[in-house]
Amino acid sequence: MSFELVQYASRETMAVQLAGLLADTLATLATETGAARIAVPGGSTPAPMLSALANAAHVPWSQVTVTLTDERWVPPTDSRSNQRMLQETLLTGAARAAKTVPLYADAPDPEAGLAQVAQAIAPVLPLDVTVLGMGGDMHTASLFPGAEQLPAALAANAPPVMAIRPASGPEPRITLTAATLAAAECHILIQGAEKHAALIHAQELADPLQAPILAVLDGAIVHYAE
Repeated sequence: MSFELVQYASRETMAVQLAGLLADTLATLATETGAARIAVPGGSTPAPMLSALANAAHVPWSQVTVTLTDERWVPPTDSRSNQRMLQETLLTGAARAAKTVPLYADAPDPEAGLAQVAQAIAPVLPLDVTVLGMGGDMHTASLFPGAEQLPAALAANAPPVMAIRPASGPEPRITLTAATLAAAECHILIQGAEKHAALIHAQELADPLQAPILAVLDGAIVHYAE
């Protein structure tokens, strides 16, 4: 398994430079093919990068579709909603012109809303670019170690999107599956020595069921700042 590791002098530098790289990629795709499709993560780590990307004026944003890698099953008004974070970061500047596809539907749980989300996401696939984070437990998107649905979500023939219930955590989730995420140009964003150690440990384990990040690591670009 091989991947490229890009290390930055600071988290601020990483946010700005990665935003610039993604902006150039999206601009090239949109110009050459007429469309660009990107999935981005939630959480606090990518927020500065997404805010920087929001102001990339050279991207023809009306030709870009943005979705999420995963979502907590909470409405977009909830403070824990990834869609809300997206609205408050990326979709504040020039990027407001982009099309967005939420991974949430008005249903009591992700299993009930799955068909609606799957129908909405289908026109966005295959993705061109995915941006992912990684937890200290080596999860990525909502592919959590110990989740009952994880083996199915890691399978090569998995559907593009699945409901998943982490072994711990207050909400059920919905996630793009490993094959869908890994099929795109994949960027993994990690910060801090603990996350770097977790990435090394994942390689030592060599088991995606214990370290789901491995399912998207081969061929990825890992962006790291201490």
